[in-house]
Amino acid sequence: MTNPLAEVSVPAADARLEQLRRWLRTTLDSAEFALAPASSDASFRRYFRVMLRGQSWIVMDAPPPRESLEAYLRVTDMLMAIGVRVPQVTACEPTAGFLLMSDLGTCTYYTALCQGAAPEVLYRDALTALVRIQTHGAAQAARLPPYEAVVLQRETALFTDWFCLRHLQLPLAAAELQALQALGVWLAQQALAQPRVFVHRDYHSRNLMVCEPRVLPQHPGILDFQDAVQGPLTYDVVSLLRDCYLEWPPALVADWLEHFRCALHASGGPLIDAEQLRQWFDLMGVQRHLKALGIFARLRHRDGKPEYLEHVPRVLGHVQAIAAQYPALHPLAELLRSRVLPAWRALVTPCAATPPLCE
Repeated sequence: MTNPLAEVSVPAADARLEQLRRWLRTTLDSAEFALAPASSDASFRRYFRVMLRGQSWIVMDAPPPRESLEAYLRVTDMLMAIGVRVPQVTACEPTAGFLLMSDLGTCTYYTALCQGAAPEVLYRDALTALVRIQTHGAAQAARLPPYEAVVLQRETALFTDWFCLRHLQLPLAAAELQALQALGVWLAQQALAQPRVFVHRDYHSRNLMVCEPRVLPQHPGILDFQDAVQGPLTYDVVSLLRDCYLEWPPALVADWLEHFRCALHASGGPLIDAEQLRQWFDLMGVQRHLKALGIFARLRHRDGKPEYLEHVPRVLGHVQAIAAQYPALHPLAELLRSRVLPAWRALVTPCAATPPLCE
């Protein structure tokens, strides 16, 4: 096993990494730091852990013009004002796309849960932080971009364009394409019928950190929030409880959702009928998971990141289960059963089975 704090070797073509090192030498007033990869990312951003004299930081490399630090810095200030835990910015060079910030550690929720951590404690903490964001973040949410119908529909279309047409090479009839487009419109309408709140937009196990000390509501540590919007109340809770990377028994998910409903009202949020919340939650999950399938395929074909495809069976399973429960989604359920799943099975090898559940 390689040393995770070993100095990163610079490929001849990686001029940005050498530029980053020069910036760190100036910023830290030292050339004695060690630099190691900190995490992978589904965007063009890179993260490194910087170690110097027993201290550590995280440095973000967000290459312009593909990435911008403006939104990250703005949302950092918003979440700090709301009172949840996010990395604190130490130094920034926005023109170059470099950002130095505090280190929240190495243990994500995903890592902890797959190593046997008790999910009940972690998920109650994550729901407490989410309720605080939604009930204390109204002023901040009003300054965020709206999660508009056109954006939601464009996201749902990723399933058609990237997963079905590009990845599966599945020839869809005109009627099937029209039905998928109509589904995107309908799902957007259902989403926008919900109360509007501050939406992190990627609130799941790989972006939540197990931090010490465990002080609520400042636990967990929250990452990857730069795409925050003002949008549907259930978007983040479905991202958390119907994670693309972990799966939990339906009864446990229902218990957590009810806890969220009660905690939201107790903290000053709306009192939502339990059945209404469940329906919003289910349909928002279908929209998000169709989007995720398209993004996983796009990461494979556009960005050369095939590793996300291992989560496709789980995400397809989420969509199948919910589509079977709602008459309006029965055409989607039939398309999955008769066209999409056979094409997926024909594409993958027998070893590409559904990943084991983390329970």
